[in-house]
Amino acid sequence: MNIPNMRQAGDHDLPALQRIRVAAFAPVFASFRNMLGDSLYELVQAREDEAQSELLASLLAPGSPWELFIAEVAGEVAGFVAFRLNQETRVGEIGLNAVHPDYAGQGIGTAMYEFALSRMKAGGMRVATVATGGDESHAPARRAYRKAGFARQIPSVWMCREL
Repeated sequence: MNIPNMRQAGDHDLPALQRIRVAAFAPVFASFRNMLGDSLYELVQAREDEAQSELLASLLAPGSPWELFIAEVAGEVAGFVAFRLNQETRVGEIGLNAVHPDYAGQGIGTAMYEFALSRMKAGGMRVATVATGGDESHAPARRAYRKAGFARQIPSVWMCREL
């Protein structure tokens, strides 16, 4: 198990973060295309998947409510995790996060989530949430979230049809 060094992300990290995002989410987007078929994927999901790049960049924008941290292993960026603390509701949320596939299964994700959870607790949060997919391509994420102590869930299904 590699224990990553966690540090706050800066604008200069965006290219490395985007490379990790692309590599980590490629199987997810391929799974979505496979489940929906090419036509429906292009109509309802492709733009959402492409917008993820802009979402990641927005996490670094001044005034963003999100904190974005990088997990480094031996000086290399291995993953990232975004989270926010809602002082009004006392609910912390883990948002966009990824571990580069080269570092999968080495405890990087668990360490990132434990880091985010400790920041939430120190910030006075009473609950932590995270959302993920229920499909097979998200199974590794679900395992990592469960390993970090996320046990309660509300199943959800998103359905679509071509007209």
